[in-house]
Amino acid sequence: MTDLATFVRRLPKAELHLHIEGTLEPELAVAIARRNGIPLPYRSVDELRAAYRFADLQEFLDVYYACAGVLIEARDFYELTWAYLKRAHADNVRHTEIFFDPQTHTARGVPFTTVVDGICRALDHARDKLGLTSRLILCFLRHLDEAEAHSTLDEAIPYRDRIAGVGLDSSERGNPPSKFAEVFRRAREAGFVPVAHAGEEGPAEYVREALHILKAVRIDHGNNALDDTDLVAELVRRRIPLTVCPLSNLKLCIVDDLASHPLKRMLELGVFVTVNSDDPAYFGGYVNDNYVAVAEALGLGRTDVVQLARNSFDASLLDDADKARLVGELSVAVSSLERSEDWGDP
Repeated sequence: MTDLATFVRRLPKAELHLHIEGTLEPELAVAIARRNGIPLPYRSVDELRAAYRFADLQEFLDVYYACAGVLIEARDFYELTWAYLKRAHADNVRHTEIFFDPQTHTARGVPFTTVVDGICRALDHARDKLGLTSRLILCFLRHLDEAEAHSTLDEAIPYRDRIAGVGLDSSERGNPPSKFAEVFRRAREAGFVPVAHAGEEGPAEYVREALHILKAVRIDHGNNALDDTDLVAELVRRRIPLTVCPLSNLKLCIVDDLASHPLKRMLELGVFVTVNSDDPAYFGGYVNDNYVAVAEALGLGRTDVVQLARNSFDASLLDDADKARLVGELSVAVSSLERSEDWGDP
């Protein structure tokens, strides 16, 4: 029988929770820093990689923002995005929905248009050369105030044809979704699809606020929603997707070990859950690594893994026809595995 890693690789899938700045591998960070003449507080690639050890979300963000500071030119954003897309293609990702944090860059004087143009050039290249489709989602930084988010939205509106949605990320503690109620209202009226990080370090109430105040159609992370049975019932009833990131949760000490990760319980409760990599350069695993690690730790069967892959397409921002096409590709892959006796649950 095919080993689990090969089985996962053979399944077409989508990735829906991916911060493009979080795919900046140390080698590329150092190369871009040298090219742009930007000093990093690390003497080598190995020293930078050693810094990728965190006790919590804030320690991670400190390193994350320092490394993002090397990104200056459209070429940098193109190279960053293209490197991820090639890796995703190798993992049999057929569609990806990418977060980016414009405020991280515009605060350093990098023009909004430079960021979007570089990322979108890579997304177009991946569509044409790899057949990999995508959607781009702008995230507001929740540790900043709503006035700054409004300014960022003003810059985004002329790019409505390239930016599909808006989200909310960065430090969750003390920064509830309700803080951004008005800017999300404006974004929805402008045609952006709302999603939001909630319930990673914040309480279940933050998930409820994201749903009811921001009108989010998808919750990124959402682990702590399980603390509230009424909220879980609502998630199931409304079929609200959760974009869960197992290795991220482990690296940031959201869970003590993957064996205690809530993914299996989510599945058992009927929650519409997907598997994603979040910031894979920092958290030690791209999307297939997350599938394999959490399936092994929780004893998930291959039927569960296939369901997670299907969920990834169904939870995407694609139209119904494209979802059906990709689910069809998944069905063909599953049938091939069944015929070749490569199927089997533990």
